[in-house]
Amino acid sequence: MSDVAYFNGSYLPREEVHLSPDDRGFLFADGVYEVARSYGGKFFALEEHLERMARGLTALRIAGVEATSLAPVCRGLLERNGLGKADAMVYIQVTRGAAPRVHAFPNPPVAPTVYVVTKPFKPKGDPRTGVSIITVPDQRWTRCDIKSVALLPNCLAAQQALDAGADEAVLVRDGVVLEGTHTSFFGVFGGVVRTAPKSNYILPSITRGVALELCREHGIPAEEAPIFLSELGSAEEMFLAGTTVEIMPVVCADGRPVGDGKPGPMVQRLLELFRAKTG
Repeated sequence: MSDVAYFNGSYLPREEVHLSPDDRGFLFADGVYEVARSYGGKFFALEEHLERMARGLTALRIAGVEATSLAPVCRGLLERNGLGKADAMVYIQVTRGAAPRVHAFPNPPVAPTVYVVTKPFKPKGDPRTGVSIITVPDQRWTRCDIKSVALLPNCLAAQQALDAGADEAVLVRDGVVLEGTHTSFFGVFGGVVRTAPKSNYILPSITRGVALELCREHGIPAEEAPIFLSELGSAEEMFLAGTTVEIMPVVCADGRPVGDGKPGPMVQRLLELFRAKTG
């Protein structure tokens, strides 16, 4: 397999990509990113991912690149890397660009740095057995709705989960369960699927939206409403949703089994519907 990247308008071997030490993504985490999946060479919801990136670029006031114009780049990278018929993932990152290290934006503006790579997809977790989570305090900034590259709190929480022998850390703010370090979080209470409503405290996950859409289309009761840490013990089922995990059952939370400790019928049904949609 080739290892070709897209960098600032050119396709080149990834080892030849050289980032300026003055890049504001390197210095300040001043940028946004996206991760999208292809199934058998066909991207799933790529346009939605790029539209979310466009909103992030607008929120951060990064100009000079149209995120939606990167769709042909993503598709071209699959072909250039021999992944035209494979399950793969693409990583897209745009930063404000390289400029002398001053906190305020460069004036005049500089060209943004655009970096896109792809690689074969390797699933995280097994939905047949499910995964475990721990809950941790949310230490992120208050604009979690922007998919920023500033992920240090997420990294610290993910490492805390790994140290505890868990697969994911789910973030809690003021007693409300929000989302994982790289996933959306759902619980099933009284037969109703529930997930945190959209706000500046959660990322508007593409897979989260697909899961809610599947619930609406197939008559599965669902609502966007707060999930409180104090009620997690009464959840009949829990699951994660995200580009790299799809729909993933949670069978253990904070060391306690969820339901009977096995993937429940609701999440299995949603995974079946999701696989049909991506197949």
